[in-house]
Amino acid sequence: MGTVVVRMRPLVAATVATLVLGACTQPGPADRTRRTPGSTSSASPPSASVDSQGSPSPNARAPTDPDSVRIVAPGGGSLLLRGGYPHVTSPCVDPEPRRLLARYPGTLLVRRSDDGTLRLVVTLPFQEYLQGIAEVPPSWPREALKAQAIAARSYALATTGWSGEEGETLETPICATTLCQVYRGIPVPFDPNVRRWYRAVRQTAGLVLLIEGRPATTVYFSTSNGQTYGNEDVFGSSPLPYLRPVVETDDGASPTSMWRIRLPFDDVATFLAAAGEWPRSRPVTDVRFSDGRFVVSSHARTKSIESSTFRDAINAWAPCLEPANYPPPSRFGSPLPTTIPSRWLSASSERGALIVSGRGWGHGAGMVQWGAYGKSLRGLSAADILAFYYGGLRPEQYPEPGRIHVQVAEGITELRIIPSEVGASVDGREVGLARIFVTGGESLQVEVEPR
Repeated sequence: MGTVVVRMRPLVAATVATLVLGACTQPGPADRTRRTPGSTSSASPPSASVDSQGSPSPNARAPTDPDSVRIVAPGGGSLLLRGGYPHVTSPCVDPEPRRLLARYPGTLLVRRSDDGTLRLVVTLPFQEYLQGIAEVPPSWPREALKAQAIAARSYALATTGWSGEEGETLETPICATTLCQVYRGIPVPFDPNVRRWYRAVRQTAGLVLLIEGRPATTVYFSTSNGQTYGNEDVFGSSPLPYLRPVVETDDGASPTSMWRIRLPFDDVATFLAAAGEWPRSRPVTDVRFSDGRFVVSSHARTKSIESSTFRDAINAWAPCLEPANYPPPSRFGSPLPTTIPSRWLSASSERGALIVSGRGWGHGAGMVQWGAYGKSLRGLSAADILAFYYGGLRPEQYPEPGRIHVQVAEGITELRIIPSEVGASVDGREVGLARIFVTGGESLQVEVEPR
């Protein structure tokens, strides 16, 4: 049996045998800037009817929509996705093409955007969403994993404004990046250790941190500089009683608990010039750090650059132009997550190079993930770990949604989908084990190829 064309441009469709399937109704540790109530961050939660890009939520689509297709994973199975993005000319050395490789359970809604690219939203059971959170290694101690599971559950419910009854669908979509919390679905390739994380999610089912009867916005981050900070100092939002500063002494096992990097002046000049912060071909002869600013000098010029601007320039262009050298190794030998991991730093110059030393990685508010790791090794329970970071709040039972919508990708140009087993469907029509190809452009095109 050959390829079945589900939906193509009208002019093309006239030349091939087509099977038009009617669109179904609606589908059922890292550095991050997390949302907090009252925050003016661009990551503030979307409304119930509009997603964070300003498009209707999955449940707002029309019964028949030529610009979307709904693909349902087989019962108990999943969908393997391979996606491509538009080609972008890059100045980087040996740039790798951006690709999507992921495996998701549940229902996949593919929607064509106005620019012809594809946006992907997965709708799945809430517990399976939590199982797909990839914020800490699954090899970590059990109580640290349970603390992370409760924090992730509380954060998801708080930032989406959940107030429904047990088992209802959570209509507000959540993103899958560090702007929310990292969701990666089922690991590709599968890592058996992830079952330890799945167990932590199951063992904490329904447990949430509450403030005045509502889920608390339990922000968290990787590694501290010896303390945490109030949410008002990190996000600019009104002070919250459960996000108060605490002293951190248990995150020393983190590769970023202490770090030191060396940046030759020639590299500093190259990276700043690439970022538009320094004249090209002008050498750097000295760099000083004072009052939160880097003062960069040459023989005939001095420029003061705000610390965050300097860090952003180095972090963006160092691995791009010198991927063999940046990010440099941590004190444990593994690469640092970024060249200059945090704003908690000091700097000096010596022998033609800038030396930057610092501590930590992340925004600085809420639970320290590596601190939770250290506390679990000291014998603290998940409840005690959470109470330490969140103003004494302890887990309580709270109604969970049955399903959640997750915005997993956007800007895709082409998508290949392979079901894990028989039983997948496209817009309500079973397709067995067939491969499914979706492309955007002037109109949505869907092809089903039996295998």
